[in-house]
Amino acid sequence: VQLQASGGGLVQPGGSLRLSCAGSGFTFSNYIMGWFRQAPGKEREFVSAITWGSINTWYSDSVKGRFTISRDSAKNTMFLQMNSLQPEDTAVYYCAAGTIYGRESRRYDYWGQGTQVTVSS
Repeated sequence: VQLQASGGGLVQPGGSLRLSCAGSGFTFSNYIMGWFRQAPGKEREFVSAITWGSINTWYSDSVKGRFTISRDSAKNTMFLQMNSLQPEDTAVYYCAAGTIYGRESRRYDYWGQGTQVTVSS
């Protein structure tokens, strides 16, 4: 099982980034995919999640209305479109896969390596 997150970088406040998470080695349709982030000195926190079958989506209150999660089933890839980025969005972003939806990181079985997002002028 492998999850590969990419797309992070340095962006100015108000800017946008699109993160990708490519997966292999497991059946995507059986899993809920999620994004988490961890800022320096803080605990890892839930950002968003999506189901592959019913296309339900969830967002944390801090990103709702600014971030959009989506997936490309044919390519086993998940995306996180991040708009109106703010300095408080600075963190390492991780993608994860689990069989039960939840906002706790312990509910997810597989994790990507993380991609750094820095929002600064």
